[in-house]
Amino acid sequence: MWSGLMMMYHCLSACSQCVLHPLPPRGGRKRLSLQSMEEEPRRASLTSRLRLGRRGVGRINFAAALVPLSNQASPPPLRPEGLGLLSHFMDEKPEIQSDVCFVVGQERQEVFAHRCLLACRCNFFQRLLGPKLGPGMPSPVVLSAVPVEAFLAVLEFLYTNSVRLRRRSVLEVLTAAVEYGLEELRELCLEFVVKVLDVELVCEALQVAVTFGLGPLQERCIAFIEAHSQEALRTRGFLELSAPALLPLLRSDKLCVDEAELVLAARSWARVGAAVLERPVAEVAAPVVRELRLALLAPAELSALEEQNQQEPLIPVEQIVEAWKCHALRRGDAARGAPCRRRRGTLPREHHCFLDLPFK
Repeated sequence: MWSGLMMMYHCLSACSQCVLHPLPPRGGRKRLSLQSMEEEPRRASLTSRLRLGRRGVGRINFAAALVPLSNQASPPPLRPEGLGLLSHFMDEKPEIQSDVCFVVGQERQEVFAHRCLLACRCNFFQRLLGPKLGPGMPSPVVLSAVPVEAFLAVLEFLYTNSVRLRRRSVLEVLTAAVEYGLEELRELCLEFVVKVLDVELVCEALQVAVTFGLGPLQERCIAFIEAHSQEALRTRGFLELSAPALLPLLRSDKLCVDEAELVLAARSWARVGAAVLERPVAEVAAPVVRELRLALLAPAELSALEEQNQQEPLIPVEQIVEAWKCHALRRGDAARGAPCRRRRGTLPREHHCFLDLPFK
């Protein structure tokens, strides 16, 4: 990797149209620092700048290195989107400064870059681009699945070894970092997500964590939802969770929500999934409803749930029968695994004193 960067540095140094910042020493240790920008008034989104640097003279600034000498006196103005150095990736004269074009996102935004640099910095791009065949600009590379802002953040990291992360797009950048195998960028995104985690973001972050097997992030998200259960259950992100992401939540004893509200939330979740997948509600709910603790409901609540379940099937009949059995025997059937354990947010009911498994 270092030898590739050294080769590219000397190649660019030979070009009379470019100015390069000095290279840092090879043996320097990497260090991570976080610098937060001031929050704009009445603006919910936070913006931070995370930098990875090397100890020594300075860090390579590839984007600035590709600015013509005539532009060095006054730096290019920021675009309204705040792209900064990334404005060079969408230059009006790309043929002068780049040799590869990407067509990115649903907007089909053209983004221009440099094949040699991307191949040296990222194995994904090395495999994707391959060797250049012949002179001139090759055919554009279409990347329709990745959002433009996330792709530009990836390029900024590859060019400058630093990245500006924003709350609204950090999960998309994290997804791209995982898919492209960029370990350092992934760690930066994870650190940023933890700092800005809130009710609106937490379910989306949980889904990303479950999808890509990010264990520490998943644990952090579950702990946050356990502490803010009622608010999190009302978000759009909760309704869009996959069944594997919802399961660990429903298995938690620490949710600060009553079981009646949790049943309603599960029904809403299943309805959304049924509409998206064009499948019956009961079929969508099947992987998760077993974790609902129906025995915690009072007899009147259980009767109302049974009546509603006849009109819109959600819960298997045998699961409701098990709950009635707990009421009839006035004990939790721990031997058969009936879910009678109270959660942290379970409201007290008269029959709870007969359950075998109280909340600890």
